[in-house]
Amino acid sequence: MPFFLPNLPYSTSAFGDTISAETFDYHHGKHHKAYVDKANSLVEGTDLAGASLVEVIAKAKASGNKPLFNNAAQIWNHSFYWEGLSPDTQAPSGKLAELITEGFGSHEALLTKLKDEAVGHFGSGWAWLLLEGDALKVTSFHDADSPAAHDGAVPLLTIDVWEHAYYIDYRNARPKHVETLLGKAINWEFVAKNLDGKGVSRADQG
Repeated sequence: MPFFLPNLPYSTSAFGDTISAETFDYHHGKHHKAYVDKANSLVEGTDLAGASLVEVIAKAKASGNKPLFNNAAQIWNHSFYWEGLSPDTQAPSGKLAELITEGFGSHEALLTKLKDEAVGHFGSGWAWLLLEGDALKVTSFHDADSPAAHDGAVPLLTIDVWEHAYYIDYRNARPKHVETLLGKAINWEFVAKNLDGKGVSRADQG
């Protein structure tokens, strides 16, 4: 079964000025779709046809097939990213809130750490909140690299810092984009759900 562009879990106008409908039209409807179309063209007629998205990512990495890896990983990264956003954000609670306090001291301190990681990341890529053992970890991956390509990396949340994620709404002001997103648009229920270690499967296909 070919890979597909997943539907957004909200309307493109749900976030108002935080993320405009125009940004969703380009980011989801054009950029994400382009990765889907390219990955499908690269696996068609090969022994990877019919493999799951995560399997394709792993095999492309192992074989050094960078075009396939980049496009397949970007499908996964974006699919995970959309799920981590919500127009009705609420503060973390329960076990997630406890881990945030243990690891960073406060929710506000975690947001600052995530913002610093996302803003300080040089070039294109993704800032991540991961679960490492029993603790939270903030890091970033370059370009299309993804937790889906690393054994033991347990993804909880990601922030897209490719320019196409924010240029329409924020021009070159990555800090403003990241600060606004973290303050107004994170789906902390999705983050908490991923504490079960099954986050990679939530953006898989096939």
